[in-house]
Amino acid sequence: MNKKIVIPAIIIIAAAAAVYFLLLKQNNFTYAGTVEATEVDLSSRLTGVIAAVNAREGDKVPSGKELVSLSADDIRVAAEAAESDYKRAVELLAAGSMNREAFDRLKFRREDAEVRLGWASIKAPLEGTVITRYHEPGEMVSPGTKLLTIADLKHPWAYIYVAEPVLSKISTGMEVKGFVPEDGMRSVRGRIEHIKDEAEFTPKNVQTRKERTRLVFGVKIAFVNDNEYLKPGMTVEVQLPDKK
Repeated sequence: MNKKIVIPAIIIIAAAAAVYFLLLKQNNFTYAGTVEATEVDLSSRLTGVIAAVNAREGDKVPSGKELVSLSADDIRVAAEAAESDYKRAVELLAAGSMNREAFDRLKFRREDAEVRLGWASIKAPLEGTVITRYHEPGEMVSPGTKLLTIADLKHPWAYIYVAEPVLSKISTGMEVKGFVPEDGMRSVRGRIEHIKDEAEFTPKNVQTRKERTRLVFGVKIAFVNDNEYLKPGMTVEVQLPDKK
């Protein structure tokens, strides 16, 4: 008789534990995304020989620092000649010996030469980390040739994709928790930066065909990464709050 009572009790307890586990798992549901960062490719605007590259891969560089210089002797000579012609034109214009149209042409040639000479110095457009160095001093490059790639690793983000019912629970600016599964679920702080206005199909890298055919909304999560722990390409899981 006691055995008959104990067995159903064990079954009930096991069922209750299973229900509790499932509820707990639902409450801790996470959305997976891939860490990305703003990357800028620095390219040459001139045809010339690289005179110096002032950064190596992994170097942290401030905004405005000269990273690459090109030997542009021909442009430098043209700029000096244009400057000399312009100064002489200023005197001739003041003396009434040159018309305004001719003066404006020389002024334009001077300014154009200054701009082109400035292209020989390639500077960092933002504070970041050099992640790729493509060429070395002495190499010839042409316009459009990539020289360096810089990434802003201090402000990474990841896109997660949520179903429409989840939108009522989240809003821009909301703080969220992120976890790195490959590092023992190490936690990182995040914030919802943007919610896309239009639905799209789940990205193809989602595992099941059923999930890939669902309409979802992209949610951009920006992460606090002052120590640059998060790197582009890392997987991060995001836990959204249950209530708005």
